[in-house]
Amino acid sequence: MTATITETPPFARELLRWRTARQVSQLELASRAGTTQRYVSFIERGRSVPGREIVIRLAESLGLTLRERNALLLAAGYAPAFSESALDAAALKPVREALDSVLEGHLPYPALVAGPRGELVAANEAFDVLTEGADPALLGPAVNVLRLALHPRGMAARVVNLDAWGRHIVENLRARAVRSPDPLLDALAEELDGYVPRSEPGADYLGFAVPLRLRCAEGELRLLTTLTSFATAVDVTLAELHLEAFLPADRETAEILRARGAARVPCG
Repeated sequence: MTATITETPPFARELLRWRTARQVSQLELASRAGTTQRYVSFIERGRSVPGREIVIRLAESLGLTLRERNALLLAAGYAPAFSESALDAAALKPVREALDSVLEGHLPYPALVAGPRGELVAANEAFDVLTEGADPALLGPAVNVLRLALHPRGMAARVVNLDAWGRHIVENLRARAVRSPDPLLDALAEELDGYVPRSEPGADYLGFAVPLRLRCAEGELRLLTTLTSFATAVDVTLAELHLEAFLPADRETAEILRARGAARVPCG
């Protein structure tokens, strides 16, 4: 008699893959999702077919992005739970207007909105201090702010602490690629890593708090970066955006940026 080989269902394989990637035990995942370890085990072995609600709870408990949650629902045979709108869709018009207000309100300091792989979505007028002297090829219709930051013909030639600041960007990108695997993110991180000088961190290395030291026509700017994501978004496109705002780290930087802003806006 020939034994029947039962293939593990796609959802079972995906759940196991994500749980392993997140380094979460069956017991911990069950506790987070409000179920039992036995049930999680049955799902991963293909012995139980989960309902839509438990699939959503498991995805949320694993900290998956909205895009990843939709993919997990599809693997389980359910329709996606979260919409994905184009940036110019009418549904996102109020959000775009709110973002424009935030960008304008951050003046005279630079701020931008970018997509998951560094795609520039919007920026305020002070963004010109970051693009100053950059190769026009890097400022085409599809600007990638990560590439602009580290490319030798982008900002890199003006970044005083390119080794520390560049390493900070690359390490953050690689950490995101580990958490949410994406071959395009891996390729971008590999490209950017090639632009960053090799050096050992000095005694003053601050790790995650690496200020940007950027030369401009008026002197050297010292800028701190804040990142804001839209954690409560229920649209995939919006959830993948982030707002990056630059703040002056000293009085001299603030004065330079204020003067640039005053010169940019005509009186009256």
